[in-house]
Amino acid sequence: MGVAIRALLDGCIENPGWENLSGTAAIDAYNALYQFLSGIRQADGAPLMDEEGRITSHLSGLLFRSANLIEKNISPVYVFDGKPPAFKEKTLEERSAVREHAKAEWALAVAEGDEEKARRFAMASSKVDAYVRDSAKELLTALGIPWIQAPGEGEAQSSFMTQNGDVSFAVSQDYDPLLFGCETLVRNITISGKRKIRGKVYSVYPERIYAAKTLETLGLTREELIQTALLIGTDYNSGVSGVGPKTAIKIVKAGKFEERISESENAAEPDELIRYFLNPDVTKEYDIAKRTPDNEKVIELLCEEHGFMK
Repeated sequence: MGVAIRALLDGCIENPGWENLSGTAAIDAYNALYQFLSGIRQADGAPLMDEEGRITSHLSGLLFRSANLIEKNISPVYVFDGKPPAFKEKTLEERSAVREHAKAEWALAVAEGDEEKARRFAMASSKVDAYVRDSAKELLTALGIPWIQAPGEGEAQSSFMTQNGDVSFAVSQDYDPLLFGCETLVRNITISGKRKIRGKVYSVYPERIYAAKTLETLGLTREELIQTALLIGTDYNSGVSGVGPKTAIKIVKAGKFEERISESENAAEPDELIRYFLNPDVTKEYDIAKRTPDNEKVIELLCEEHGFMK
């Protein structure tokens, strides 16, 4: 879910248009896969599957979204999460419980013939398991699209790559990359277009956020932005009860972060979390060079193995 700092970013977000987004993009792979698994479904919420019952929604999403990006002169590099830090365990357990509940509600809605309810709960039950992860990597390799296995959080790795100048920007729906030091963050790359939310259709366009401009506009250092996020709550801590984004930034600017963060009860100490955001586990060993697609392998994977139409 990421950190809820959207309310602080008015005046920091640009709408560049596709024509101004050419370059190399480090894409949060799990973020994108969850979007494909949630959005590419049948009327009753069931994901696309092959004859053996294996999910193929993510493969369809990767293929067509990647082709769309390349047509727009954006070279995708997918970054996969590695081992999460220990203090993320509670968040992961809560997410798993939500998925299991949604899965049960989906089955009930299907049995009742309520397609709208079924689709809603089906989207919430999406899970990136080992099969989804490995089959995604296999397809990307066949397509000649580079991917990286991060040692820790994929967003931290993508952010490091922007700092290193190896990619033009990082892509994620979350704002966490800003905490990890991402130089340029772009949102809505993998979901741009028409989206139906609560029965209404909205147009979604890419958003670009520059870290330097954001910190200058907010009048914060990067560490102070991290402090603000910790007061609100992140994937690694619960935050302080009753403190929202605007209150949090006031607390930090008043120099009362340590006083207020002590009100929250978390497994990790605030200093430990700040150090983690400032110095996350990343690898400097990666190859993002473009490769020649293996067309025969792509056809074998999609058409022969998973039943896609030629």
